[in-house]
Formats: sequence, structure tokens, C-alpha cells
Amino acid sequence: MRGRTVVVTGGTRGVGAGITRAFAEAGAHVLICARRPPEHPLPGVEFTPLDLRDPPAVRAWFDALPGLDVLVNNAGGTPYRLLAGTSAERHARVIELNLVTPLTASLAAYEHLRRARGSIVMIGSVSGSRPSPGSAAYGAAKAGLAGLAASMAVEWAPEVRVNTLVVGMVRTELSALHYGGPEGIAAVGRTVPLGRLATPSDIGDAAVFLASDAARYISGASLLVHGGGERPAFLDAATVNKESPDQGELT
Repeated sequence: MRGRTVVVTGGTRGVGAGITRAFAEAGAHVLICARRPPEHPLPGVEFTPLDLRDPPAVRAWFDALPGLDVLVNNAGGTPYRLLAGTSAERHARVIELNLVTPLTASLAAYEHLRRARGSIVMIGSVSGSRPSPGSAAYGAAKAGLAGLAASMAVEWAPEVRVNTLVVGMVRTELSALHYGGPEGIAAVGRTVPLGRLATPSDIGDAAVFLASDAARYISGASLLVHGGGERPAFLDAATVNKESPDQGELT
């Protein structure tokens, strides 16, 4: 990635910080934008305070850039909110942050990326392809993001490649809020086939791959980065003798 300019939205902490670090280590000139600055700035990485929910401000910031090769739409997230216990307005804000702001940033970056024959990496989630109780609006937004990326990849080809990283559970500084303390995090990690939660650097390395020339013929794709997915619950609930050589057929 040496000599290329990369924007990572929300690149100040958690998964975003891991993505920022991976691109910086790959030699890219990395720009990050978010509402709050990073607690631990990385050398050579430029931060700009920016509310991605403000389209005029987003357009002005991208217009002022001298050039751009890669946009990573990482900004997003959600608190735990049951559908019936929260107002529609709050759910709509979650959808705005996780679906509308990536569209806003992509449109603002389009001319730069078209000229550079660059690429966009959307940071999606497994929540977009399975039920997400407690984060339903987030899951709906991530499902929409995958659809947006697939359509964008067709409309903007061949000048701009667009792909989605479908991210599973990641261990960050906020993991305890979702999974509990160290014991809870370890217990959740054991449910993943690879035996642990992802690290932010796992996601960062995958993002660098999709943005690099090694992925030059990959566009409109969704790359699963979830450690093997989730073990089907029925396997643990079934009472059949797992040692029996004749257990019938599954349909």
C-alpha cells in the first residue's frame, strides 16, 4: 500500500484502530475521521474531527483532499436496545450511522476513487445475515450495507472496486459491555470454531488484502471474517448418541 492514501472512517478505536494500524504498517498514508480523537495516536496517521452524519461537512472534507485511493467505511456500532423498549427515532439513528453514513462518505469520495481506480471496503457484520435480538436495527442496517455495496460494485465498475468484510465477534476495549468480563469473553470465544474472538488486527489485515492489488479482480464480494461462524445450536441440544455409527440422515 506504499504511496497510497487511505481514509478510515471511525478509525480511532476498536476495529477501526486495528484497520488504521494495518494500513499504516503496510506503508499507506492514512487519514482517519471521527467525532473524537484517538486515545493513542499512531505516528504518521492524520486525524480530522468530523461528524459523518453531516453530509455537507463530509463533502467539504473529501473535496479538500488532494487525492484518495481507498475508503474504508468502518464507522458504526450500536448499544443494546430491544425493539419494543426503544423509540423509532433512536432505532433510525442506528440505521443512519451504519447505513446512511457509509453511503454519504462513498458518494463524497467517488470522484477521487474513480480517478485513482481505487476501492471501497465496507465493514459489515454477521448481524446482517442472522437474527440480532437486542440490535435489530443494527442488523438491518448491516444487511442493507451488503446490498448497497453489491449494487455500488456494479454501478461503479470498472473504475472503483467495492467489497464488504463481514465481521464476526471481535475483542476490543468495549467487549466487556457485550460479553461480560474475562470469563464471559473466554466463554464466548469458545463458541467460535477457531476458539477465540477476532482481534482488530485480524480485521485490519483482511481490509488491507481487499484494498490491495492482490485482490485486483475481487469486487462485489462479501468476505466472511468470523472464525468459522457459529456452531448450530441443535447440535448441542440433540440427545442422539453421538458415538452411534448409524444416526440416520439430516434433511
